[in-house]
Amino acid sequence: MRRFYKNAEVATREDGFRVTLDGKPVRTPAKQPLVVPSRRLAQGIAEEWMAQGETVDLRSLGLTRLASIALDLVQPRRGAVIAEVAKYAATDLVCYRAETPPELVRRQHEAWQPLVDWATLRFDAPLLVTSGILPAEQPAATLTALAAAVAAYDTHRLAALHFATAACGSLVLALALIEGRLGADAAFAAAELEQSFEIERWGEDPEQTRRRRELQAEIALAEAFVRLLD
Repeated sequence: MRRFYKNAEVATREDGFRVTLDGKPVRTPAKQPLVVPSRRLAQGIAEEWMAQGETVDLRSLGLTRLASIALDLVQPRRGAVIAEVAKYAATDLVCYRAETPPELVRRQHEAWQPLVDWATLRFDAPLLVTSGILPAEQPAATLTALAAAVAAYDTHRLAALHFATAACGSLVLALALIEGRLGADAAFAAAELEQSFEIERWGEDPEQTRRRRELQAEIALAEAFVRLLD
């Protein structure tokens, strides 16, 4: 759509910070005023809108999109979102290791085991690790602890965690990203470890390249969103 405003600014409200376009509030798809809890995040959103040219590219408004998801989709169905994110712990990517080839086995252990150990200490949630395709039933206490960790996040951080968990295919990786244990590049590398290994051996097709770029951008967006909340 054509750009219809000159200036994007941040306005302070009692309940947070609002982004305005020529004085009019930016609204979510559900028509709520876009109000966020951090001035830095509001400023980042305003900068997204100011960076637009003669036309507005909605795909480039990542912070706006994630803030809208928090208000429109996460806040009104918080319990369901917590359950959806927490269920990843039962079959987390980092708990399922290859049996061969040895080089892949080594890389998975080096990349993933420190994160499994971190989750054990950070959340008192020891995870079982297995090789092959047979599932490992995680301890009930571990699943409860990780669900409690998810539930402890506020609306906006929960939205970022949900976004990152889906992108990474792993609750452990997403928690490490949101908590600052991993940066976006490291989280992407860990999530795509097996695919990267296969690409080294067989090459990458254009569809894989597109998918991986989109995935990397989503993980980077989740990280940026959370850091602006701090």
